[in-house]
Amino acid sequence: MDVRHPLDRYLRTDRLPHIWCPGCGIGIAVSSLLRAIDRRVAEGLFTHDEVAAVSGIGCTARATFYLNFDSAHVIHGRAIPFAIGLKLVRPNLKVIVIGGDGDIAAIGGNHLLHAARRNVDLTVVMVNNMIYGMTGGQVAPTTPPNVYTTTTPSGNYEYAINIVKLLSALNVNYLARASVTHPHILERYLYTALGKEGLAFVEVISPCPEVFGRHIGYRDPVELFKKFKSMIKYEERPSLDKSDITLNLDKEVVIGEFVNSSRESFIKIIDRLGR
Repeated sequence: MDVRHPLDRYLRTDRLPHIWCPGCGIGIAVSSLLRAIDRRVAEGLFTHDEVAAVSGIGCTARATFYLNFDSAHVIHGRAIPFAIGLKLVRPNLKVIVIGGDGDIAAIGGNHLLHAARRNVDLTVVMVNNMIYGMTGGQVAPTTPPNVYTTTTPSGNYEYAINIVKLLSALNVNYLARASVTHPHILERYLYTALGKEGLAFVEVISPCPEVFGRHIGYRDPVELFKKFKSMIKYEERPSLDKSDITLNLDKEVVIGEFVNSSRESFIKIIDRLGR
């Protein structure tokens, strides 16, 4: 008997099984994204053929190898400018950028800033595992303080970038933080993001058991997942000034929707002024 999963039509099943490590949260993030896409397709907001996915380099960026959309796997940190060009040429497409914190917040950080200030019509999904996982476990701009990495053997002495506060200052149209430990909330945020014009950004907190987990003393992926789940605090906070939303392994990590607005988008401004 031929048994197919409801999301198989969005996957290049001939390329499965995937290469992600056991216990990695990227699969949950991708599954939640596909469920959100499926809901939007069922509503008629866009069709399967109108979805395009763009990624750079890294563990999360490998997702475009498996997604059954017109996809581009570009050089490290350059997914967003490529996606902007695609959106300008084909404004009817729903363009999704998916990548890790190293790809989007570090090497691609400058592109993210300018996409945010322009309010470009993209859905950006950044899976944040707080480490460079694919290349050996180096410190990332999102690595919490005092954490051991291969490049910080005495513990991370740098201040971590807070992507939520950064993008809120640039007036994106949608900004949320979710976690793979709460996939029902993650799917809801991705569903909302896919319905927005302008820049919609979802940060997804995710465990990396093979690198990050071992560095902080968790050799069992299940125990690391439980550790992450215990840190997550779900709240709806319309004002960022009310709480400390930094990433710190010794504190609660707040997830929620932080910005949801309807500022005129980049594509609409261009159309209004005349291409």
